Amino acid sequence: MNLTPMKRVTIVTESLLVDRLQDDILRLGASGFTTTLAEGRGSRGVRASEWEGRNVKIETLVTPTVATRLLEHLAESYFENYAVIAYAHDVEVVRGEKYR
Repeated sequence: MNLTPMKRVTIVTESLLVDRLQDDILRLGASGFTTTLAEGRGSRGVRASEWEGRNVKIETLVTPTVATRLLEHLAESYFENYAVIAYAHDVEVVRGEKYR
């Protein structure tokens, strides 16, 4: 079995940004993503109401270059005005050619 080093970029954000972020992820070089509903508590507490919308978690497996490009884009375009957190982990994937 051959393992390919990649990055898993995880973005947790408010649901109103989902479509924009999914488009950004693909445009910046990812081949796909997984989106799930997310709950939690952070420095700003818990979201006050359903009216604000649910939180979502978007994950993508990308090359280190694409991960850097994506994280820089998030920092420049979203962090100041939206509830967005993003982080990356080193991962090893089977069938790595599928993600390049």
